Amino acid sequence: MNILLAKKKGKDLLFYLLVVVLAIIFISPFMVMVLTAFKTNSDAFTIPVKLLPREWVLDNFPAAFAAIPYFKYMGNTIFITAMSVVGQLLVTPLVAYSLSKIHWKGADIISGLVMATMMIPITVTMVPLYKIYSKLGLTNTYVPLILPTFFGKAFYIVIVRQFFSGVPDSLIEAARIDGANHFICYGKIAMPLCKPVLTTIGIYAFLDAWSDYLYPLIFITRPEKYTLSLGLQQYMSEYSVDWARLMAAALVFVLPVVICFAIFQKNFVEGIATSGLKA
Repeated sequence: MNILLAKKKGKDLLFYLLVVVLAIIFISPFMVMVLTAFKTNSDAFTIPVKLLPREWVLDNFPAAFAAIPYFKYMGNTIFITAMSVVGQLLVTPLVAYSLSKIHWKGADIISGLVMATMMIPITVTMVPLYKIYSKLGLTNTYVPLILPTFFGKAFYIVIVRQFFSGVPDSLIEAARIDGANHFICYGKIAMPLCKPVLTTIGIYAFLDAWSDYLYPLIFITRPEKYTLSLGLQQYMSEYSVDWARLMAAALVFVLPVVICFAIFQKNFVEGIATSGLKA
């Protein structure tokens, strides 16, 4: 018994040690960014390299904000992100509910097609999308960045559909027998049950829109309409990079994501882990 207990403790110790090592590996780039934001530019490349700043400075933050119209870009990013999250939270559960709880002819085929679109590389659709929006005169506007979110995203639809599949059909059928239509069943029964998974979708949508670089790069060319992800590249000149200011600006850019995840972490994990009703 003592030998078995010792083996179990040894396995547990090895497991936690592995978790700590992986956590350090994953958090190291973030810590380097944070500490570099408080260094001078010369200190960041002084040999021998030190993790902690030799001299802690705060000048990088106001200098970073003054170097580019930082808060203008942040306002643009907040607007796009807010609209994208609203679009996904409005449309995704509607589509998922219709595919999982409304038994109509062809639902399984449409579900398969939705999942199949997840296999199409983004690079395949970039040129056709740009031509479409260009002919419609919608380039240099936020429409190409926001409008697709009001049609749902395949990955989010699959997640919510899987959640709805775990909701007993008997609940919906009982409400239907009592005279409720599908909109009432959706609003009164399905939606209250899917708050955790909607939180997960909201966080995913927030992260996608907030950190998106590729699509703003394709559709936005006017500097006054830049998002922060595009604006940060202005710290990189042809011959040099002001790394200290760039890391200070990037730190402020990342903070909303960290705060969002810290607030909704419990709901996020619950939404990922749940595939049906809670006991």
